[in-house]
Amino acid sequence: MARIQKPADFAVLLKQYGLEIFELARTYKAIDDKGRYLHWDEFRRYPSPGVNKEAAWAAIKMSRALGSKTLELRSECDSPFFLSTTDFCDAVIHAVESVTSRLGGAKASSPQYRDNTRYLVDSLMMEEAISSAQLEGAATTRKVAKDMLGKERLPLDDDERMILNNYHLMQHAKYNKDENLSVALICEFQAIATAGIEEADARPGQVRDSDDIFVGGAGDEVVHQPPKAALLPARLEALCRFANDCHDGHEGRHFIHPVVKATILHFMMGYEHPFRDGNGRTARCLFYWFMLKSGYWPFEYISISTLLKEAPMQYGRSYIYTQTDAFDLTYFVTYQLRVIERAMHEFMEYFEAKRRESVELMSWLDTFELNNELNYRQGHFLKKVLQHPGRIFTPKELTHDYDISENTARKDLEKLVGMKLLFKVQEGKGFLYLAREDAEANLKKRQRRS
Repeated sequence: MARIQKPADFAVLLKQYGLEIFELARTYKAIDDKGRYLHWDEFRRYPSPGVNKEAAWAAIKMSRALGSKTLELRSECDSPFFLSTTDFCDAVIHAVESVTSRLGGAKASSPQYRDNTRYLVDSLMMEEAISSAQLEGAATTRKVAKDMLGKERLPLDDDERMILNNYHLMQHAKYNKDENLSVALICEFQAIATAGIEEADARPGQVRDSDDIFVGGAGDEVVHQPPKAALLPARLEALCRFANDCHDGHEGRHFIHPVVKATILHFMMGYEHPFRDGNGRTARCLFYWFMLKSGYWPFEYISISTLLKEAPMQYGRSYIYTQTDAFDLTYFVTYQLRVIERAMHEFMEYFEAKRRESVELMSWLDTFELNNELNYRQGHFLKKVLQHPGRIFTPKELTHDYDISENTARKDLEKLVGMKLLFKVQEGKGFLYLAREDAEANLKKRQRRS
């Protein structure tokens, strides 16, 4: 990453350029004419013939200060973090609300909807687990990762272990969504993220007690030196208070939208860097935890790590912009909302494709006159059986794929055995189920008999 130029202090610019700043304030606002919230490192590169760029930058800073709110969170040097919101931020927040309302309404009102989408839960959580691990450098392919998670086999190396840990991390975030944030819970998240990883001195679940840690950039460049270990207990407690406090805009309290607040928690965990390993994964877990806690249930399925992985340099730059410009969190929040917007768009495309798939599947079942005999989940599994003759299935695999009990999974398998679509084969004390080569022919025979 190219070195980012830090802007001059506003007080210095005000003293140097005085009235010129106020004249430029008529033209230079918090965002530019394209809606961008530019950092000085970007702004200085745009041609502006005849304009004093430092004075123009000071005008921008003045405009931003008028529309910002100061947070109770503070940097290590005791400067407060602050935040502005732009029209772009408001637009993405509105989109999050719309998607949640649309899907939440359907989910709440239609048992068939719940049944038809339930089997997606684990596969989408797996996607987030895999992407989050790949962001940290894991190289295992999605195909191998999904095979490992679906069959619940033991990981073969640290890459696979990291992916499995992230999956468990997402489940733990969901399980604890009704809890207040505590240092203990943060440590639980990190312990799950790093469990079993062969990393020297990783210390899962333990806050670091030394200062020999930094975030590096290109070459030997240090782009972030986290707060000193001695300060971490108090700083983490302050972060928990911020997470648990009400920011509803009433009785003099700031209003911070939950989506923005979740993003701030993500940033702060990266800033504090309280662990020797797994800080990024823990930061993303806090984001998901707070989104689920705040009722935005689609984020159980929406993967931000997939997109963060595509542009890790931009992700890192959004951190640096905040730290080099007086701890203005707007840079990171804006970047993260851009990622959320793309992630929601991709999720809705996926959702609509699955909805169409649902309609097609029910129509397909109708051709075999099975609509009254098989539910959606069983029909979906039947299609997989027909597509993979000779493949072995187990109750545990169905339990994982469809979020059902092992007893229900066994009943589904036995039902297809009775329909002559699966063979039941004993192996030790248990049974395996083999997709029959003549399964489709047997279905057609049943149809003719009926």
